[in-house]
Amino acid sequence: LDELPELWNVLKGEMCLVGPRPLLMQYLPLYSQEQARRHEVRPGVTGWAQINGRNAISWEDKFKLDVWYVDNRNLWLDIKILFLTVKKVFVKEGISADGHVTIEPFTGQSKQSEVHE
Repeated sequence: LDELPELWNVLKGEMCLVGPRPLLMQYLPLYSQEQARRHEVRPGVTGWAQINGRNAISWEDKFKLDVWYVDNRNLWLDIKILFLTVKKVFVKEGISADGHVTIEPFTGQSKQSEVHE
C-alpha cells in the first residue's frame, strides 16, 4: 500500500516499475563515483537489490547490485525482477536487517569500498 504514490510517479514518467530504489536526498554527497552510477537510470518501485536481499544486505552490496542492474538491464531482466518481487512479497524475505526494523542509515562508503583510480 505504501508504494501506491510511487505508482503515480511511474505514470507521470518520473519513475519506472524496475530500477534502483530511490533513496534519501541527504545521501547524495555520500556516494562514491561508482555508487552514484545507480542514478544513470530512473529509480524504480522495485529493483535487483530488492529481490536479492532488500534491507537484509549491506549498503555496499545494495549499491553493487544497483550498478550491476544499470550495466545489465533489459526487458527480460525487468520481467524476472517483477515476477520475483511478487514472490518476495508473499514470502516476506529480506524485509529487515538483523536487529533492525529496516536497514541502518547510509553514512557513506567504508574504507574498503573506496574506488581507487
